[in-house]
Amino acid sequence: MCLIVFAWQVVPGMPLLAAGNRDEFFERPTEPAHWWEDHPDIYAGRDRRDGGTWMGINRDGRFACITNVRAPNEKRSDAPSRGKLVRDYLAGSLSPEDYIREIAAGAHRYNGFNLLIGHHRSLVWFSNKAEDDPRNGKPLAPGVYGLSNASLDSPWPKVVRTKAQFASLLCQGAPREAYIEMLSDTTRASDCRLPHTGVSKEWERVLSAAFIESPEYGTRSSTVVQLAGERDAALYEHVVR
Repeated sequence: MCLIVFAWQVVPGMPLLAAGNRDEFFERPTEPAHWWEDHPDIYAGRDRRDGGTWMGINRDGRFACITNVRAPNEKRSDAPSRGKLVRDYLAGSLSPEDYIREIAAGAHRYNGFNLLIGHHRSLVWFSNKAEDDPRNGKPLAPGVYGLSNASLDSPWPKVVRTKAQFASLLCQGAPREAYIEMLSDTTRASDCRLPHTGVSKEWERVLSAAFIESPEYGTRSSTVVQLAGERDAALYEHVVR
């Protein structure tokens, strides 16, 4: 994922409602959301190159997703696939807190990431690039959050804009189709509001939209996830490309 907004313990009867876009190079082979043959309890899209996923649920009501931290000068070609962090949580039985403790010592081996994992009782955000954030690796308090390719709730224009739209839809009790429409926003930020992440100004403009459009890279799917009862999880994916 490259953008996700979510409401944790805000909607009565629905501990988690999340909506996000996956942005990726169009040449990277991908499978749409499905029940996996090798892990029959996992429902998620799949990266056919490395075997992981960016967002998924399982039959026990577990949820996980990941975003990259944009730091091109720190990227290592020999780093392991971050999508396997999502896969392994969904395939396992550890609590979110125990899973974070298990992976924390080796988190430095990966390129920068934000991992969001949970179930109906607990939701944890963990990043290997946010050591000083007191929320890192701990259960989140109830609220509405936004996450892109920086730390949790970093005020990037598309995070701020999408969170505001998301909160409005929550108040309206909108159907999931409205969240997919929200994620299709191609508005780019003005230059004075662009973050500085180590890429060119032109590329910052392209990446500043919630829905990214360019010839070789862009938004490939939009997804809405709902956690309700103890083992009640639903994932709705709209494949764009």
